[in-house]
Amino acid sequence: MDWRALHAFRETDRGGAFYFACLEYGHALWRQGLAARSLLCLDRAFGSALNGSEPELERHPLPYAAMAWLIAQTPPDVFLGNPRVHFQHYADRMNEPRRDQRRWRAWACWALTRQVRPEFPADPRHQVVEPTLDEIDAALQVHGLPGEAALWRAVWAQCGVLPT
Repeated sequence: MDWRALHAFRETDRGGAFYFACLEYGHALWRQGLAARSLLCLDRAFGSALNGSEPELERHPLPYAAMAWLIAQTPPDVFLGNPRVHFQHYADRMNEPRRDQRRWRAWACWALTRQVRPEFPADPRHQVVEPTLDEIDAALQVHGLPGEAALWRAVWAQCGVLPT
């Protein structure tokens, strides 16, 4: 699997099929030892145009758990970058489409990163108000899919006991 898996969607709807392709390609990249690129594929999955009724979502819920696992399990010798800074910048500079939904998902992943890899520092040059867990939860309830906030909260609560 390579970049063409997602490139095929450049002129089409980026719904359920695109979402699943992002998950598959992200997994393939992880298996190749490309953690940072895998993380970016999960970002793209979060950006899919989903309404919550897609069969792909029934089989593969939004990848909060996969994101937390990937960040927690990336070996020290594999490039991951600093996901905390990535999500901080991503959330603060989000554009349309579905800006608010995608922005709060980025903050949710930022919070997961802080939970599983607290040693990653924030970007001191990027002045941004970091939201609380309650603010993220409330925003996901408003802008996310049905049940998304509860899914994220459950993953966040389990981050200390993620399987290796």
